Amino acid sequence: QVLPVESGGGSVQPGGSLRLSCVAAGFTLSAYSIGWFRQAPGKEREGVACIGSSYGRTSYADSVKGRFTISRDNARSTVYLQMNDLKPEDTAVYSCAVDVQGGPPDLLRNMPSLMDYWGIGTLVTVSP
Repeated sequence: QVLPVESGGGSVQPGGSLRLSCVAAGFTLSAYSIGWFRQAPGKEREGVACIGSSYGRTSYADSVKGRFTISRDNARSTVYLQMNDLKPEDTAVYSCAVDVQGGPPDLLRNMPSLMDYWGIGTLVTVSP
């Protein structure tokens, strides 16, 4: 069983930046498709960004395009979410999820039910 673990959340002012990390002890994340999802209080879960297992294809929500970047460091078996120009509406719990089938990132971002394993999440708070 793959257990993703997120880190890097915290509090930041609008316009600030954070980098989230996702690792899974004992597993090589490069073999899997990985997604970052977020859920704010009272709102549905939203697929923020996904990266495929092959060729590094990526998919982003319109709300974060140009501000967030998903990437992977295969040597460290880590997937990152670099978040720049953060806005109050980015406040949410961010979770990393793994698809062991290596599915396409566009599909996975819009269908989180296809993800196989989930981390418990890390809180990101953006406020003045």
